[in-house]
Amino acid sequence: MKPVLKPFADQGVTWPEAILYLGGLIAVLLVMGVAVSAFIELRKIKLTTQQADDLRQLVSRYEQLAASALDVQQRTAADVAELRTQTASIEKILRTVE
Repeated sequence: MKPVLKPFADQGVTWPEAILYLGGLIAVLLVMGVAVSAFIELRKIKLTTQQADDLRQLVSRYEQLAASALDVQQRTAADVAELRTQTASIEKILRTVE
């Protein structure tokens, strides 16, 4: 014959003990939930910080590129101005030769 499952009282576990065990289990699950939530929040903060650092680096590289481009533009403008003066002097010489 198959053994019949006995109620809690017959197995030596009383209802207050069962409620205590369930309460403990719920407390453990709650602590685990808080821990997981804190871990996720910490991960979000780390990702946000990393994105901010990446953005700062990008802005820094852009500023360096802008400064470099400005320097190149100024040198090019100076070279063009020098070429204009040379061209003007060559035109003047050609006019005097004619």
